[in-house]
Amino acid sequence: MGGTDTARARIYLMSKTKKPDPLEPRHLDLSNAVRGKYYDRMKAGTNIVLIAPDLLDTFPDSESVNEALRGLKKIAARSVRPEPRPRRTASAAN
Repeated sequence: MGGTDTARARIYLMSKTKKPDPLEPRHLDLSNAVRGKYYDRMKAGTNIVLIAPDLLDTFPDSESVNEALRGLKKIAARSVRPEPRPRRTASAAN
């Protein structure tokens, strides 16, 4: 009977120890929070882009990147081809 009691005690203890649910809402300590700390950054709409190390010589700062992108945008706008007109088939000509 000692083995059965041990097994029951183990099951009882396992049911009492509750693991925290990772999806359960947790209390947030906002006592040290600063209201509007990142408001100016968010309002400015800053986007951060990481430049690959091999491009740092060509684009040392954000202005050089912006200048290159503006030039690329102009080239792309000029090179847009109009969509070709649909071909007329023999049955459509009649």
